[in-house]
Amino acid sequence: NAIHEMMRPSNTVHLLVLCEDHRAGMVKHQCCPGCGLFCRTGTFMECRPYGSISHRFHRGCASFIKAQSFCPHCGEDATGAQEVAVPKPVTLPRPEPVLPPAPDAFPVAPVVSETTRPLIHRAKKTTDLERRHDSSPNRYCPSGFTLPCSGKRPFKIVFFLSFFLNSMRPKKVKYHTKQLYISAHRGELQKVIHLLVDGKDPNYLMDSQNKRTPLHAAAAEGHQEVCHMLVQAGANLDMFDEEQRTPLMDACYNNHLDTVKYLLRAGAAVDLKDIKGSTCLHLAAKLGHYDIVEHLSKASRQVNVQDDGGWTPITWAIEYKYKELVLLLLSRGADVNIRDKEENIGLHWAALSGSDDITQILLDAGCDLHAVNIHGDSPLHIAARENQLECVILLLSRGVDVNVRNREGETPLDCCIYNSKVWVALNTNKKLTDARRTRDSHGEKFLSRDISRGYEAVPITCVNGVDSEPCPDNYKYVPDSCVTSPIHIDKDITHLQHCVCTDDCSSNTCMCAQLSLRCWYDKEGRLPLEFCQKEPPVLFECNHACSCWRSCRNRVVQNGLRARLQLYKTQRMGWGVKSLQDIPQGTFICEYVGEIITDAEADGRENDSYLFTLDNKVGELHCIDARLFGNIGRFINHLCEPNLLAVRVFTMHQDLRFPRIAFFSSKPIKSGDQIGFDYGDHFWKVKSKYYNCQCCSPKCRHSSAAVAQRAQSLERAVSPAQQSGIHSAPKQS
Repeated sequence: NAIHEMMRPSNTVHLLVLCEDHRAGMVKHQCCPGCGLFCRTGTFMECRPYGSISHRFHRGCASFIKAQSFCPHCGEDATGAQEVAVPKPVTLPRPEPVLPPAPDAFPVAPVVSETTRPLIHRAKKTTDLERRHDSSPNRYCPSGFTLPCSGKRPFKIVFFLSFFLNSMRPKKVKYHTKQLYISAHRGELQKVIHLLVDGKDPNYLMDSQNKRTPLHAAAAEGHQEVCHMLVQAGANLDMFDEEQRTPLMDACYNNHLDTVKYLLRAGAAVDLKDIKGSTCLHLAAKLGHYDIVEHLSKASRQVNVQDDGGWTPITWAIEYKYKELVLLLLSRGADVNIRDKEENIGLHWAALSGSDDITQILLDAGCDLHAVNIHGDSPLHIAARENQLECVILLLSRGVDVNVRNREGETPLDCCIYNSKVWVALNTNKKLTDARRTRDSHGEKFLSRDISRGYEAVPITCVNGVDSEPCPDNYKYVPDSCVTSPIHIDKDITHLQHCVCTDDCSSNTCMCAQLSLRCWYDKEGRLPLEFCQKEPPVLFECNHACSCWRSCRNRVVQNGLRARLQLYKTQRMGWGVKSLQDIPQGTFICEYVGEIITDAEADGRENDSYLFTLDNKVGELHCIDARLFGNIGRFINHLCEPNLLAVRVFTMHQDLRFPRIAFFSSKPIKSGDQIGFDYGDHFWKVKSKYYNCQCCSPKCRHSSAAVAQRAQSLERAVSPAQQSGIHSAPKQS
């Protein structure tokens, strides 16, 4: 007799040989995959996803994900499954059949291992039972399982041993692809492998789970081995669900560090954003996952990336008072002065949360104490409104203005609860401040919170502690140079030389670096100490035709102003610019911006005090005039001992006639120092007729005293004959 192929009703049941009746029940999905029992009597559930076939299973054997049940046969939603109760049939007792004589002896296998012994016992028991029954094809099968019911002759132990050793191959059970998602969620590695071998799609989108893939499910639960098998089977590492979240985001959100490390090694993108603009770093920082943030901040340079609300990862850490996380992000270069959509900075959020420790950390990191948001609220306004006494006292101790008003005309004193401890502290400070201002009527006045009107990533404040002159308004602030005359700049993207780098463009093989002789920027975006300061080379940054990422090393000037600067009234030199933070040597400060005009047009303009010649040595000469249009660079004064270096840079075009003029720090700059560059001898040769240098440097070359000293030295060098006007006749040849 032919032996039927064995079947496995469930993972919890061994491979068995079934009778034709129960084989047909398996095909009709009448066997519960959870426990392996046939659902023919008793109470069970019926799922009819296709109408013609009913999937039977026990209620307790259904698959559950987040309190939602699924059919273990097809993976469909089981909430609509019907409960069915079938009573057991009444059967009359049957007479015991006469047993045929048993054979005298069975052949014995020469070697029987421990792993096959239970199978042999099961086979022998079933064979004895078969000998006791008749050959009816509808015989009762104990527990729903039996051997083929031929009834002609018993199976022998040697035959079954050979069968199990040579035919241990499971019957392929037809599972729906949804089962792959369920098994990945549960971490059932072996079942995931079987389903992948069976050809199930590893990128299947689960409709009832926001179109998440099995890799999403495994990553969210931290099943690293399952993730590896899915990736090896072709799972897309950067597949989005309906919320545009990737598997890496789910692993970060649920704090599975090992899974995060694996996905990053496998090539998952770390800087993708979800539907709210959040990156992996945002999600981890929001929940305070320190280890995840520490690892991600090493893998991503975009520690200051903003989500749709304008919030950076450190903003979320500040709001939820994760002190250690704030310190970590600061050490990774987080900028606490980046403004969100309502122009709040980190200090606003620290005042809202009421963490005086984090407020102290932010103030020590140079967070702008006087910043106001679009409502005109300073951090003191928010701390007072939220009744955060410790933050209020700390801000007052740092000299914040207690009389500043928001757009509603409210001072911090107006925002707090009357007669509260916060009110008492503010009222006392107000009285002291008013008394001090009465004694010193010429104190520094805060004129503008941002002269760039939000066009720069970092606000530029304006103060005057010298006289009553208001903030300059006789020009238009523009962040980039503009053209007001018919000048054609070649910005054709097909004309750009570009790189095909896949790294951070720090190698000498980068085409843009080769144009600049080498990549001069270090990993912090600064010029090295050996950068030539007398005749600096022209820098070519990566452009939008390059294959590299926007965060590559060779992009600095195009990222805009990052240093904290302030426009202030000087004692002798009019308006000037100073730094509000310590700036290392080689740091990009700002760009000189204005109108791009021809040299001929520059000669026809009356006021030439804001002209900067583009010494491009190619074609017609051009200038930048910042008289009517300009940025903070138009206020930078001349210093005979300059701390700025002007460098020609090309970013979005390579028309050699029009380089961008970028200022880099030529030496370390301390907080509060005025910044300036050398205007050049040609400038002073023309302007010394009208005024002299007021930089007050011991090495000043263009002060009135220095000019007089040079004149005296020149007079001493002239011969007496030349002084009397007598000239000797030329010699005859």
